[in-house]
Formats: sequence, C-alpha cells, structure tokens
Amino acid sequence: MTSRVEAVIDQARADGRGVLIGYLPAGYPDIQTSIDAVIALSESGADIIELGVPYSDPVMDGLVIQRATNASLDGGFRLANLFEILRATTGVVSAPILVMTYWNPVVQYGVERFAQALRESGGAGLITPDLIPDEASEWIAASDKFELDRVFLAAPSSSAARLENAVRQSRGFVYAVSTMGITGARADLDEAARLLVGRLKAVGAERVCVGVGISTAQQVRDVAQYADGAIVGSHLVTALSDDGVAGVSRVTAELASGVSHSAN
Repeated sequence: MTSRVEAVIDQARADGRGVLIGYLPAGYPDIQTSIDAVIALSESGADIIELGVPYSDPVMDGLVIQRATNASLDGGFRLANLFEILRATTGVVSAPILVMTYWNPVVQYGVERFAQALRESGGAGLITPDLIPDEASEWIAASDKFELDRVFLAAPSSSAARLENAVRQSRGFVYAVSTMGITGARADLDEAARLLVGRLKAVGAERVCVGVGISTAQQVRDVAQYADGAIVGSHLVTALSDDGVAGVSRVTAELASGVSHSAN
C-alpha cells in the first residue's frame, strides 16, 4: 500500500528538509473553528496534521492541551464530530491528517468500525500514545484492512526489543518522544531525543519524527538535522486559544520556516 504520510516525508527528504507536523484537538473551541484551524494549519505550512481526540483522562497531555480538550468535551464533543471535522477538511487540505487518540475511545466505538469510519472520512491513520505494538493485534489487522497508517511511540526508556517492535509495526513514521513525561513547550529539547532517533534508525526505522516540547522555529530546525520531522502541539493550541485561527496561521508559518531550508 502507498502511505500518504510516508510519501510526504519522502518528498520533503528529497527536497532537503524535514516535515512540520502540527497538532490541534478536535472540536476546540468549537466544531467550525476547529475545521477552520485545521485548514489554516495546512495552508500555513504544516506538512502533516495531527488531530487529537478529546479524552477525559489524557495522561500524556500537558495543561495547555488538557484545558483545550476538556473545553471541547464540555462543549459536547462526541466521536461523531471527529469524523465530521475530517470530512470537512480532508477534501480541502493537501496535508494528510492523522488522528491522535488514546485507545479506550476506539475500543468503545469498535476497532474495525472506527477504522472504517476513519478511512471513509479521509483520515490517514492513527497515532496511539497508550497502545503498544505488543497489544495492538486488533488495530494492526483493522489498519491493514482499511489501509491506514499506524504510528507507535518510542521513548528514551524503551528497550531495544520494544524499539524494534515499534519500528516493525509502525506505518507512516515512528513517533520519538523527546523527553520523559507529559507534553508541553520546553525551552530546551532533551539530548535524549537525538540519541533515541539514532537508536531507532539503528534498528531499521526509515522515518522518525520527534514530538513533545517543541515550540520554536529554531527547535524545529535543530530536530530536522537528525530526524525526519518535528511535531508541535501545545504552542499551536496556545496560539488558537489566544488569537484564534489567525494565531494558528501565524505560528504555523513561523514554525515552518524552521524546516524550509534544513538538510536532513
């Protein structure tokens, strides 16, 4: 199968740069603004979009994202709204859209039913922060059936065996968690990110993107020197909270300047 996410990363690499992956929570601050913000992300320079499913127990998310997802849930967000947002955006934006979700909502919805709805609404696949490949047989089967990407996480604490399994089972890219702990912008990226990417490449990873704590164009530029892409979340959510869709456009363009002339 041809993965759109892999094709985007490979084209960027051929152009001598990394990719910018931008995260926003679905339904925040409301459905229409969420749709407009996703479109703004793509139009302002995000190569790939990560659309988060609001969840009541977001163990990996920092306060900025927690507040936004809680607001989305308080506003009445349901999984049906996720597919509504995808249908409204995937035919408009050039960037493939990956859904980031904790595993429980998928199980509650039905794994194969969720995969089919994701495919039919134009989604490219899933990033599953709390699902490890060893426990993902049902999702692996469903994602194969519906030709969806599956992005597993790798952390600095991961054993060699777990890294190898994440590489073997991921499709799209492997998500390297730059630091231990929850998401959120940080002044300095942990050197562990560079070491982790090296370990992943050493066991066969073809595409690795780094997330957690990236918030500036310089950090994006730094990451693009050793990884295939940088993932930015909290900084974009703050921009949306403070300045609406215009803020998302402005910050995305600033971040995208970090990959535009970087050599991988």
